[in-house]
Amino acid sequence: MERLFITGIGTDVGKTVVSAILTEALRADYWKPVQAGLEPSTDAGTVRGLVGNPVSHFWPERHRLQLPASPHAAAAAEGLALHPTDFQLPQTSNHLIVEGAGGLLVPLAPGFLIADLAQRLELEVVVVSRNYLGSINHTLLTLEALQARGLRVRGLVFNGEPTPATEDFIAHHTGVPLLPRVRPEAELSRAVVSSYAAEFRAWFAANPSQ
Repeated sequence: MERLFITGIGTDVGKTVVSAILTEALRADYWKPVQAGLEPSTDAGTVRGLVGNPVSHFWPERHRLQLPASPHAAAAAEGLALHPTDFQLPQTSNHLIVEGAGGLLVPLAPGFLIADLAQRLELEVVVVSRNYLGSINHTLLTLEALQARGLRVRGLVFNGEPTPATEDFIAHHTGVPLLPRVRPEAELSRAVVSSYAAEFRAWFAANPSQ
């Protein structure tokens, strides 16, 4: 059974798209523990719109916060404080995709980071990386932070135009498994997500969890 926490090397690197692809590939359930920013749509709403199978269940967010900001700031703006005990995995016998917020060290509350949430939920992690100036550093720091916390990396997804020099260095330096690439798309649709899902499904079949 795959139970995966999706994180990125930063904001807007493609976590939600990859979450949709994984949800479709595994016909998994999907859960976004904390949504910060509700307009024009939520991440769960985006994933739901891109997933076409009849099996996936979309679990409600534990916290839905109005302000599109770091979760700790968005919660404070509403007079709330997020606590580790707020978060329990949905009770499902299906595969489960859990999407984080921003990068691994984004704060949910003082002393409580996204990485701590992944650790508390005891999930394997999929890291999404996108090429930009500084992305090698951000990718390696993310993977080192996961290793330091004893969190197993299920795989790394490169999102965007191929950059062989960057990707080869990261792959050889870290040795992490590489999931299929996600390429730039003029428009995302269920059909596009379904085509990627077939690639990812084949990868999981060839690379069962240990």
